[in-house]
Amino acid sequence: MPEFIQASPTLAATGLCHPPSCLGTMSLLKQQPALMTKTSIFLLLWHIYVGCVNINMDRVQQLIMIVLEFKAYGKLDQFTAIDEALRTVQFIRNKCLRLWIDGLGMSQYDLNKYCAVLAHEFPFADKLNSMARQAAAERAWSAIASFYDNCKKKVAGLKGFPKFQKDNRSVEYKTSGWRLADDRKSITFTDKKGIGRLKMKGTRDLNFYQPDQIKRVRLVKRASGYYVQFCIQVDRSELIEPTHRTIGLDVGLESFDTDSLGTKVENPRFYRTGEKKIGRSQRLVFRKVKGSSNRRKARIKLARVYLKISRQRKDRAIKLARCVITSNDVVVYEDLRIKNMVKNHCLAKSINDAGWYQFRVWLEYFGKVFKRVTIAVNPAYTSQECSGCGVIVKKSLSTRTHVCQCGCVLDRDHNAGINILNSGLGTVGHTGTFALDVNNAWGDKPSTLIGENLSGQGMSRSQESSDYTNRSRSVFSERDATRTERETACGESV
Repeated sequence: MPEFIQASPTLAATGLCHPPSCLGTMSLLKQQPALMTKTSIFLLLWHIYVGCVNINMDRVQQLIMIVLEFKAYGKLDQFTAIDEALRTVQFIRNKCLRLWIDGLGMSQYDLNKYCAVLAHEFPFADKLNSMARQAAAERAWSAIASFYDNCKKKVAGLKGFPKFQKDNRSVEYKTSGWRLADDRKSITFTDKKGIGRLKMKGTRDLNFYQPDQIKRVRLVKRASGYYVQFCIQVDRSELIEPTHRTIGLDVGLESFDTDSLGTKVENPRFYRTGEKKIGRSQRLVFRKVKGSSNRRKARIKLARVYLKISRQRKDRAIKLARCVITSNDVVVYEDLRIKNMVKNHCLAKSINDAGWYQFRVWLEYFGKVFKRVTIAVNPAYTSQECSGCGVIVKKSLSTRTHVCQCGCVLDRDHNAGINILNSGLGTVGHTGTFALDVNNAWGDKPSTLIGENLSGQGMSRSQESSDYTNRSRSVFSERDATRTERETACGESV
């Protein structure tokens, strides 16, 4: 509470200095209408403001979901039961989607009710946990809601009409249907599918989290085996010392990114490196007879090659993004539209191999975790504009050096990194504090000192506005006089 309110003798006498809540202040003002002054009204507004601030802080400190993954080990019949559960989830999702297409399921509530109908009609669906059936219906409604959103936003091209699923790879349980062991090294699924107890191995320790923090449990099938994922609700925030550094990043294909200081990060090109292995594995697949077990084994080997490449790309994106965020206070990058950029068939493979979007996602995530500022700016003309004088210097993709008439000679990506940083810094620091200036809420003279004469300590809004208007008029009149003199001089010279 501001000091001049706490020191007010009127408020001290009435007990409004430390009211318990906004409702208490309102009831006291109703009982004593004589206290309905500007100060009391301000106090009421102050309580409302504090309440809003507390609500906003609660939203800022909202818990997030993290996913911890463990490799699952079991017997062959247990993995067969997992495959049966995956097929059941796919069946329920497709049935819910068919219900919506027929015009009978118009809301998520209708799809959830339809799960009970399917469980009563099909015995294999009844063996799956009820919450797992609801999660399958939620997947169908998620696809439907995405289609509706694209139609409302009038997205160009296809709107993403929901399709029937053909190869489901995960089943999701909520808060029932599973039970963790006391040592947190095994999990038992208690539904009627017969999955049973699975051992888990991973690098994370579940003992740091309470069982009620686990909101979802997934069984995921990949080329390298079966995995158990735990969706845990935690407050993920870390405090580190400020570095007092700002950086602008320009991503590219020759080097993965170049910052505003000229430092380049090598582009690993994981897909290009593993292309030879991918081709060999694909040839082994096409040599096998369709439908045979040898072809199935060859497909798994090919899928493992792709899985390794995706894991390499993700691991590098996480490590690089964390390093950038912890080393700088403000990180500025380009707001690229990867979907439009890959339409260039000459660069599509290299752009997808670079993984720019995944890097940006992790940048923004770690920015929230470490409370760092991340800014996405318009990428237009960042490579063409000169960072020294601002002149547009046209150049093709093959031109890797920026040369300007002003004498600025820089690497093309280094010049773009400087422009990105300047553009990002121009968007921060201008959020208005006028709305937070509660002292001038009524346009009165501001209160700055307690018990002193306040008439000479500040000016009202109207006084400031008139002074600003007078100064502006004098500046404009001087500018017009100067312009007239220049025109006259030019006419005489002509």
